[in-house]
Amino acid sequence: MRAFVVARGGDAGVGEWVDPAPVPGEVIVAPLRVGLCGTDLELIDATIDPAYVRYPLVLGHEWVGRLEEDVAEVAPIGSLVVVEGLIPDGRCAACRRGETNLCAVYDEIGFTRPGALADRVRVPAHLVHRLADGVDLDDAVLVEPMAVVWRALSRLPLRKGLRVAVLGDGTIALLAAHLVQLFAPTRTTVVGRRAEQAGLALRAGADAFTIDAPTETFDLVIEAAGNAAAVASALEHCARGGMVILLGLPPHGTKVSFAPDDLVNNDQIVQGSFSYTRRAFADVVARVNEGLLRPSFLITHRFTFDAADSAVAALRGGTTSEPRGKVVVDLAANSGDHPRRRESL
Repeated sequence: MRAFVVARGGDAGVGEWVDPAPVPGEVIVAPLRVGLCGTDLELIDATIDPAYVRYPLVLGHEWVGRLEEDVAEVAPIGSLVVVEGLIPDGRCAACRRGETNLCAVYDEIGFTRPGALADRVRVPAHLVHRLADGVDLDDAVLVEPMAVVWRALSRLPLRKGLRVAVLGDGTIALLAAHLVQLFAPTRTTVVGRRAEQAGLALRAGADAFTIDAPTETFDLVIEAAGNAAAVASALEHCARGGMVILLGLPPHGTKVSFAPDDLVNNDQIVQGSFSYTRRAFADVVARVNEGLLRPSFLITHRFTFDAADSAVAALRGGTTSEPRGKVVVDLAANSGDHPRRRESL
């Protein structure tokens, strides 16, 4: 079958891959949409921690597809589904606490297992989630990154009426601005680096977009830029009694100076958050099925499977002044399967 295969050292492209055979406890899914993100570039460039990847690999950890087998008590063959990428062992202490993102055994689709940028992918049946009839595939393809954001938000004692700042203007930052609206903030400000991202930020629910450093403090600061300066800014602009979420991932070993007594005296919460739990993923699927989360407006670049190389190039960006949200490979465009699209909010 066709697949976007990545070999160690930057050799990547559409090629042939072994068609997955059925095995007990796992099912075959035909991917329809696959989103690409910055981590995919790290996988292609082999700059990611070797403990989290197994080459050669098939790319694709953000996706939606159609079942080619029945999943008992979950979904019949032909159903549209999304699938958790993290594969917990279910037995370690972290899994028993519900912290499946911290499983002692790391295994993940698109990293250590073949991903979804292929004609077919085999996945554990118990990780499959059925989508409701009428859900837009462009909303569903963003479930995985939304689960990353939701897990971070849902861990904190958030309340209505918060003043929120989001640092960064990439997909995770924009999704953070979108999902935090479920908590009815008083005002949401996105602090970005590219002026052309302003329109996407406002569509996500932000009240304001700026590329200038804020002069005020906020009740909740979400750092999603992934660099030392953004982390320092998040701490600096957190109000007394406020909260900071660190969603960005600076290069390993990055150091940031701060005064611990300020955190104590200001009664602040600073939280890191890694990936998502099974509960967070299920929560997001439920909200997508209910129509409460409709993030498809973030898709700005779409490519067919045969043009996957161009999708990677678009993800790398360049000197273009156009806004860039989510880059998606539309496998349905090659297969002739064009599901009904709902109007976006």
